Amino acid sequence: MFSSLQAFELTETNRDWLIHRPAEIAAYVVLALVLRFALHRMIDRMTRPREPSDKPAMLRPLRERAPRGVKEAMVNERRAQRARTIGSVLKSTVSIVVLIWVVLQVLAVLGVNVAPFIASAGVIGVALGFGAQNLVRDFLSGIFMLLEDQYGVGDVVDLGEAVGTVETVGLRVTTIRDVNGTLWYCRNGEIVRVGNMSQGYAVAVVDLPIAHAANVQRACEVALEAVTEAAKGDAIAADVLEPPELLGVNSVTAESVTLRITARTKPGRQWAVQRTFARAALSAFEHYDIDAPYLSVLSSARSTN
Repeated sequence: MFSSLQAFELTETNRDWLIHRPAEIAAYVVLALVLRFALHRMIDRMTRPREPSDKPAMLRPLRERAPRGVKEAMVNERRAQRARTIGSVLKSTVSIVVLIWVVLQVLAVLGVNVAPFIASAGVIGVALGFGAQNLVRDFLSGIFMLLEDQYGVGDVVDLGEAVGTVETVGLRVTTIRDVNGTLWYCRNGEIVRVGNMSQGYAVAVVDLPIAHAANVQRACEVALEAVTEAAKGDAIAADVLEPPELLGVNSVTAESVTLRITARTKPGRQWAVQRTFARAALSAFEHYDIDAPYLSVLSSARSTN
């Protein structure tokens, strides 16, 4: 009688370890794979536009700071890169969470107490957080930068040490190409402030120095007329959003009197407008015999000699 009961117990134990628990583990693994596939598929559908010109569904609730007047292809590329990066982060997060969940479930099925593992994982996570805090800071800064759309590929930005055009935007590093062709690698966690010169609109500021002996009122009229006419030229007419505005005398120094003219332009086009305005104003000053500061200095030096 006792031997038969023992055989029955061994049979039940073997059945539990050879059939029930492997089947339960396989069910958890299959469920994890299906869940991971479904979530990844959902993320792909949210981060990939249906049409090339459409905005990804994930970015529709987020604020868009795409520069005005830029080419549609550049805007679409910026959106696509932003959506791909956010989607990559979400996919990695989903995979890690699902993997941890299925491992804990398998350990629980095998009869292992998972509480110590969870406590150890918390301690290890804290230790890694302190050891790799710069990496974590770069990663979090990159996520918030993407969500807030602080800048994107093609924007002209001032990051402090680096000023230039954004070439790539990543979760850890942003690359900037400056006017000299140097490629700067900027860690997102080290970026304290961002000056974006490609969002909304820009302002072309032109400072025109004249001699003290020049007629200031006449110089203002000539300068404003010259830049207003230049703004209508084919080269920059599409870039100037509002008529130029003469602010008047901006500064007076021992060497010169400086006039200032401003105009609202498309983002990224303020420098071309400034150069055109400066050339037109200087040519008008020369035509109407409005002396530049260096001419008065030369005349004084010649009269002294």
